[in-house]
Amino acid sequence: MKKIAKHLMASILGVTLMLTTIVPSIHAEENAPEISFWAIETLNEGEKYGIFPMDWYYEGFRSEATVGNLEELLALTEQKIAALELPENKQYSPQTYENDATRGSIVTRLYDIVARYDLPVGNDAIDYMTERNILVGDGKGLALEKKVTTEEAVVFAVRFIKDTYHLAGQGSKGVAWVVEDEDTLVYLLGSIHLGTPDLYPFNEKLLSAFEESDALLVEANVLDPLGMQYYAEKAMFTDGTTIEDVVSTETYEKLKKVAEQYQLPLEQIALQKPWTLSSSLSMLAMDDSFGLTPEQMSMHGIDMYFLLNALLQGKPIIELEGTAAQVDMLAGLSAEAQEQSLVKVLDSILEPTGESEADFMKDWFNSWKNEDINEFEKSLKAMEGEPSEFNSMLFGERDIQMAKKIQALLKDKEGTFFVVVGAGHFLVDKNIIYHLEQNGITVKPFYQ
Repeated sequence: MKKIAKHLMASILGVTLMLTTIVPSIHAEENAPEISFWAIETLNEGEKYGIFPMDWYYEGFRSEATVGNLEELLALTEQKIAALELPENKQYSPQTYENDATRGSIVTRLYDIVARYDLPVGNDAIDYMTERNILVGDGKGLALEKKVTTEEAVVFAVRFIKDTYHLAGQGSKGVAWVVEDEDTLVYLLGSIHLGTPDLYPFNEKLLSAFEESDALLVEANVLDPLGMQYYAEKAMFTDGTTIEDVVSTETYEKLKKVAEQYQLPLEQIALQKPWTLSSSLSMLAMDDSFGLTPEQMSMHGIDMYFLLNALLQGKPIIELEGTAAQVDMLAGLSAEAQEQSLVKVLDSILEPTGESEADFMKDWFNSWKNEDINEFEKSLKAMEGEPSEFNSMLFGERDIQMAKKIQALLKDKEGTFFVVVGAGHFLVDKNIIYHLEQNGITVKPFYQ
């Protein structure tokens, strides 16, 4: 039961990945992670970049870094910068440094990575790294001769990557819009509820809009433990019923084949309700496509990124719907609609044809990174399929209600607000933008 519950928390609400992610259960370690308070926000950012394993938190993170850890960190950082595909600096000559695992040597080696490219980085590693606030002292100096800890090295690398992307004017742009009146500014960002390290870091303009906002608005605050508890209570049968009792014999036989394929204990997954099982299996089917677990993909989701940052910064989080409301929508689907969704997932696993959900996700990631709204919309509508009870539940009335709440912000509130909801709610027919414009509100592209 514990294994199933853990997997449930890493799943998403909805077969087509449109609803807010259910927050994954954070892996509880026997020992507390060795993290300094001052580094938490930077490390949270760095976890999205894929440049260090989180196991390091439990392996002497605040102690002197090992040569192996430093080499791994530098190699992955170099890959992250190389992904920018910047023109080379033809005048480049490497800085000299002692390979002695000190603070001075690690920042010099980081500087050498960016100095290879045609960017305004100057000629002195230490000057550059301090001017860009990548290397920061303790009030008594820069402590360049001090042995670097793993924590310090990671923090330097995270600051360095984010700063370099911003210096180059790059980073994922997202699909975003803005609405405003005389005293209220509302940013609208379309989210993908799952993600990979390739999506990070984000464009500086997008992050600045979030930083200047007075509050974050999301479909549901999945970091709220009450919402997680409600999901857990509703997701599984507790009265002796099993999945075999509520689906057809044909569907159950397909489920048994999938369980065997993934080596899942049938007696455990049989306790999941059809709408939950659709999500769980849909996530499992993508495991090999991105090299990440469902939990990791959830934690790399775009709305999760902003939720965690709002929490760390003490920024108010306002729900447009709430986890309980979303769970109730799914649980409220007819038995026929729930089984249809489950069959769709089972068939895609047993007899894959055409583009898979993973293929669509890859398209979405690329479109989101490059602010290609037209391609995103095209891919989204191709996946949407025929009209169904499930699709009607996903959009329709929900978009009307969310548009009304955004309109109320403009009417009743003063300040700046950052709204993050699934991108489909801005791109399907008669979406949030459509309803805002129908009420006389001008919606402008964020990048213009």
